[in-house]
Amino acid sequence: MDIQKDHDDYILIKQIFDMSRKKAGWRTIQMKLLRNYGISMNHKKIQRIKRKYALVTRIRRARPYMRMLKATQEHRTAANILRRRFDHPTPYEFFCTDITYLYFRGTPAYLSVIQDVASGEVVSYMLSRHVDMSLVVNTLGNLKQELSTRGVCSENILMHSDQGSTYTSPIFRSALTDMKMIPSMSRKANCWDNASIESFFGHMKDNIDYQKCRSFSELQSLVDEYIEYYNTQRQQWGRKKMTPVEYRDHLLSVFV
Repeated sequence: MDIQKDHDDYILIKQIFDMSRKKAGWRTIQMKLLRNYGISMNHKKIQRIKRKYALVTRIRRARPYMRMLKATQEHRTAANILRRRFDHPTPYEFFCTDITYLYFRGTPAYLSVIQDVASGEVVSYMLSRHVDMSLVVNTLGNLKQELSTRGVCSENILMHSDQGSTYTSPIFRSALTDMKMIPSMSRKANCWDNASIESFFGHMKDNIDYQKCRSFSELQSLVDEYIEYYNTQRQQWGRKKMTPVEYRDHLLSVFV
């Protein structure tokens, strides 16, 4: 075995590993080696070098599912039309949405996101100090504007959410109706029915130091930077090693 070659490969692998904050597994390392350095390396070699030099990947812990307040009587749920079809092949047909919290300086901020199920792209998002109807309605408004810019009609697009009170609200349902979108909802207390966006939130929280932000504007910049990185730079193994934007364009070229 060429000891010097092994060490040179270790240096590249460690650089990728350290940049991921020790969270990169062999798949991520393999993709980054090919994209950034033009090096095609067998996964067994990557695993062997990681073991040899004790590069232990940090495993993301499952986070508890955030449930909103129970819906009041005038609120209405919808059927689960999505039914976990996260491998849907056509962009701009199925969207999922949810809200998560980001604590900084001991106070929460709330991030509302709308994600394209097919490509994984975050198409619309809003960050707010308050979780209220304006947060989700404005996120929908941003989606409408973004779709219009891309020449996409919102009619008959599916919007999947949980059964939180903001999504069962007549105000949210009315906004969906105005856009001629179709509501779909997870079963009660079943986070797996909206697993795609839950995964996005989990990875985001693992990869940004939002708790160290000193102001809301600093947090906003951090979120902006991460979502731009996620959409345009973060390769995903399950999406042919492409970023969400690359995979979106690939699917559009194949299916549209």
